[in-house]
Amino acid sequence: MSTAPPVPDRVTGSGLAFALSAYLLWGVLPLAFVLLIPSGPVEIVAWRIVFSLVFCALLLTVTRGWQRFAALARDRRVVLTLAIAAVFILVNWSVFIAATLTGHVVEASLGYFTNPIVTVLLGVLVLRERLRPLQWLAVGISAIAVLVLAIGYGAFPWIALSLAASFGLYGLVKKQVGPKVDAIGGLTMETLVLSPLAVVALVFVQVTVGLTIGTESPLHTAVMLSVGAITAIPLLLFAAAARRLPLVYLGLVQYIAPVLQLIIGVWILGEAMPLERWIGFGIVWLALAILTVDVIRHRSRSDLPAVEPEP
Repeated sequence: MSTAPPVPDRVTGSGLAFALSAYLLWGVLPLAFVLLIPSGPVEIVAWRIVFSLVFCALLLTVTRGWQRFAALARDRRVVLTLAIAAVFILVNWSVFIAATLTGHVVEASLGYFTNPIVTVLLGVLVLRERLRPLQWLAVGISAIAVLVLAIGYGAFPWIALSLAASFGLYGLVKKQVGPKVDAIGGLTMETLVLSPLAVVALVFVQVTVGLTIGTESPLHTAVMLSVGAITAIPLLLFAAAARRLPLVYLGLVQYIAPVLQLIIGVWILGEAMPLERWIGFGIVWLALAILTVDVIRHRSRSDLPAVEPEP
């Protein structure tokens, strides 16, 4: 039986199906967290860590991946790198869930729209990469968008930029381990590192205001118990897509998630979207269009904006 790696598909095929599934699930994620009200963000993030670890442990058992994970755990450099990544993913999860629970899904979607541009900027600041003219133009236009949105929101869009920065830094750190770490093993180690903090957070919540899990409706309990699977399944779908789909197309599909989040925020959750915000989003989309044109013109893997899974 052949064990050769799958050959990347073209625009259609299983790779596109996996990518669409992953980003569709990430796009509707706010609806799941809205169902967890009245739970607070600290409790939700803590349970997300704990149940993600449990779900990954089950996956490692089913796929007989414990030996591979043990080899990963013996590599101190990889473990340290994943611990740093865990810090960034913790920030990202916390900001995203807090934004969702407080009626800022639209601003959260902006964070994932701007993530590719922030990733390009991190390449300059951290990796000392040189940008092409169109990339500089996209970054400049994005700076104008931030100014317009700050005026439109009446405050600095810190939620969007925090999400974009933490997500970009997470991807930057994860690139340092590259193919050494598979999707299940990486998430297992990251949640394992964060689990003591999650336990402390759950104890704190119980002592102060009381845990809500099991005290609300059956739907609330079911969704809370599912946050581990909700976290891991899109990640695994993304990993499968990345093995089968050329990165240039994977990079384009990623915009499905923030588009869905924007739709959910405006038309389902009824968040305000005045003209100033539409103008700001429009400027961001112009920058993304310019960046996309540049990416399509330079398809080499080293030139593509990093595409990492959503927290």
